[in-house]
Amino acid sequence: MNYFVIVDVTLRKGIADPEGSTIERALPALGFTGVTNVHAGKCFRFDVEAESESAALEKATSLAERLLSNPVIEDASARIGER
Repeated sequence: MNYFVIVDVTLRKGIADPEGSTIERALPALGFTGVTNVHAGKCFRFDVEAESESAALEKATSLAERLLSNPVIEDASARIGER
C-alpha cells in the first residue's frame, strides 16, 4: 500500500537560524507586525510503499535521519499526510 508522507526538518534548539532571523527582521518593512520567533526549515513530501502506516512512518523516519537531515544540527519528524 502507498502512504503519502510529509517530513519536516528543522534546526535543533540552540542552533543559530540566520534564515529565520532575516525573515523576522524583514517582516515589519512588509507590513507584518506582531510576528516573532520565526524559524526556517525544510519540508519533503513523498509516497512510501509499506504494509502499514507504522511501517511507512518507520521507513520515512529512517530516510529522513540518514539522507534528508543532518542529525547533528537538525531534527526530522515524519507524519502521514493527506493530499
